[in-house]
Amino acid sequence: MSRSLLIAVAILLVVVGVFAMSSLFIVDQTEEALVLQFGQPRRVIRSPGLQVKRPFIENVIFYENRLLDFEPPPEEVIVSDQKRLVVDTYTRYRIADPLLFYQTVSTEAAVRARLNAMVSGSLRRVLGNVTLSALLSHQRSAIMGQIRDEVSEQGKSFGINVVDVRIRRADLPEENSQAIYARMVSERQQQAAQYRGEGAEAAQTVRANADRERTVILAEAQRDAQRVRGEGDAQSIKTYADAFGQDKEFFTFYRSMQAYRDALNGHSTSFVLTPDSGFFRYFENLDGVAAKPGSPGASGGSR
Repeated sequence: MSRSLLIAVAILLVVVGVFAMSSLFIVDQTEEALVLQFGQPRRVIRSPGLQVKRPFIENVIFYENRLLDFEPPPEEVIVSDQKRLVVDTYTRYRIADPLLFYQTVSTEAAVRARLNAMVSGSLRRVLGNVTLSALLSHQRSAIMGQIRDEVSEQGKSFGINVVDVRIRRADLPEENSQAIYARMVSERQQQAAQYRGEGAEAAQTVRANADRERTVILAEAQRDAQRVRGEGDAQSIKTYADAFGQDKEFFTFYRSMQAYRDALNGHSTSFVLTPDSGFFRYFENLDGVAAKPGSPGASGGSR
């Protein structure tokens, strides 16, 4: 084969390859394709596989057919009870009509800007009619469903299907949080002071009752002690009187011995008595009767 023929075959193969690359394309199973001719949409290809288009005349735009996520920045809204909230949301959507999508927004960046406006508007409308307590209660799912339905209805005009809109967080602004925290601290301090005051009052009441009961118990005890002591003294006096009545001389002697024991128990006890004092009469004789002068056992002084 001549060289010129080889060159011609090579050129032909290159031309065929270029035409093949320009006319063949593959649609992935996660994508949908929109074929355009000079910028005008011609057909939508939804099934995956190898597809054919006119070379140099038609071009292809691919769109995801999977769920797409959109997370707008947190924004501040006011609920019906005039409380300001910083709400963080996320949205999941799918491109349902590639042709309508191309004709209205064309790109995913453009539809995200539209979604941001739609979600923000619906969020403000719905939350403006509910209270903070409702948003934090079991009604939250119904509120998110209402926002999703509104955004989904608006998204149909752009060829998208909004599957879900979720409120991830709903917090108070930082300045409000600090003010609420300070108010909570103040309320807790007031409550603690109230509890301390009530506790001190209860403690004072308990102490007063205890002191009163103590006084009553001591008074009753002293009364009973005085009664028992009086009864004991009476019994003692009666016993002494009975004993004295049985043997007067022995009783006198016994009491004198007790008097001697109590009076003479010190080491330096001094007495100033007359020699004929009756206190020491048992020192002279066992009868306790003073001896007559001149009789045996008579003494002229004290002992």
